[in-house]
Amino acid sequence: MTEPLRIAKASEDLVLLPGLANRHGLIAGATGTGKTVSLRVMTEAFSRIGVPVFMADVKGDLSGLAVAGGGNPKLEDRAKQLGYDLKYDAAPVTFWDVFGEQGHPVRATVSDMGPLLLARLLDLNDTQEGVLSMVFRIADDHGMLLLDLKDLRAMLQHVADNASAYKTQYGNVSAASVGAIQRGLLELENQGGDKFFGEPALDLDDLIQTGDHGHGMVNILAADKLMQSPKLYATFLLWMLSELFERLPEVGDPEKPKLVFFFDEAHLLFDDAPDALLQKVEQVVRLIRSKGVGVYFCSQNPLDIPESVLGQLGNRVQHALRAFTPKDQKAVKTAAETFRAKPGLDVAEAITQLAVGEALVSFLDDKGAPNPVERALVYPPSSRLDPLSADERAKVVKASVLYGHYEQAVDRESAYEKLQTRATDTAQRQDDASQSLPDVKAQRQAAKGRQSDTLVETMGKSLARAAASSVGRQLVRGLLGGLLGGGSRRSSW
Repeated sequence: MTEPLRIAKASEDLVLLPGLANRHGLIAGATGTGKTVSLRVMTEAFSRIGVPVFMADVKGDLSGLAVAGGGNPKLEDRAKQLGYDLKYDAAPVTFWDVFGEQGHPVRATVSDMGPLLLARLLDLNDTQEGVLSMVFRIADDHGMLLLDLKDLRAMLQHVADNASAYKTQYGNVSAASVGAIQRGLLELENQGGDKFFGEPALDLDDLIQTGDHGHGMVNILAADKLMQSPKLYATFLLWMLSELFERLPEVGDPEKPKLVFFFDEAHLLFDDAPDALLQKVEQVVRLIRSKGVGVYFCSQNPLDIPESVLGQLGNRVQHALRAFTPKDQKAVKTAAETFRAKPGLDVAEAITQLAVGEALVSFLDDKGAPNPVERALVYPPSSRLDPLSADERAKVVKASVLYGHYEQAVDRESAYEKLQTRATDTAQRQDDASQSLPDVKAQRQAAKGRQSDTLVETMGKSLARAAASSVGRQLVRGLLGGLLGGGSRRSSW
């Protein structure tokens, strides 16, 4: 049986049971109260028992996990206070970056993302989302791969140009909706979406690896730049959860998780999210635990998490909250009510009095029920608190077994190339037809000339015969006079 994970200490150690770590959790608290340290301590504990971790480094201060700590008086004082023999150690780390600057590039295909998440990413209304779903369906039915943004843009243009042909089978295509989607894609490209969508797409198996000594790999996504596009950040992490849910087999209640996923700045996932997306998140969080994946949300305020999701987070670490406004007071009350009360502890009051590195902790017991909440001190981490320099990070990236696999983008034949080929073939046929057009005109002109010559010849012969008689002579005279404008003069014939 895997040893419990020691996270904090009150009168005794407060431990997280690995077999119940896939029941999800929450790390909450105001800025500067110690959330990041708690996240690091939990990450190191999971890694030591061979559980891979994925986390987003929003503030750029988690890279130090790759280097052993040391020489920090505050951490050493905390260890003495807790009677803890602090041994500095590093975790095996793989760095990732959507922009490919601070880690291995992370990509996903447009098809993998799907219309629902893309609609959320582009902030589309219901009508526009319907058109986007229609375009995905047409692409699937006609074997058009949607891998990157230029594939999707080309497919949108194709469907708009041929709207009448698709109307009967798929429904109306609104030109205004297509235009709105195209504008959204252009904005997404400007935010770096053109780097994220493409191939080689991230193989999720590469996240579920172990490093030296059988320690779980800690996958750190550089998110400081990505956070400038918060919807891309939230959509990407939700896509990862959805993909994990779809791909991983059912494992029931494993001895320890297959992967632990930390979702920092969790409010970005739920802000302004439509009901359909919230239902998707709730479904994934509820069911993914059976795949052996634990999801831990990190947020400043418990109110950032919808109640339907908050109720599924069994393992809680609550740092200090400030209660300066009515909204703050409501948040404190909400946080206090989510804990199983302990006699003699005023949870709501304690939340506002916690010192840095101190937290209210409640983990699940061996029967899956929440333990009574305890006011405790979080153990110090073993890795370095300071972030890595650019050179140190580059060395870690190049030493990875994955180095070279994701670095070079691949652009294989997909919807854009096929539609380009089709357009080229059509243009060539039109050119061939236009080149043969002068010959047809010449033939028609020659035929008309022959017809005119024949008519003149016939008329000439008829008139010659008619001239042999007096009646004929009068007829010829009348015709010629009319043609030559001499009808006013009488002949002496």
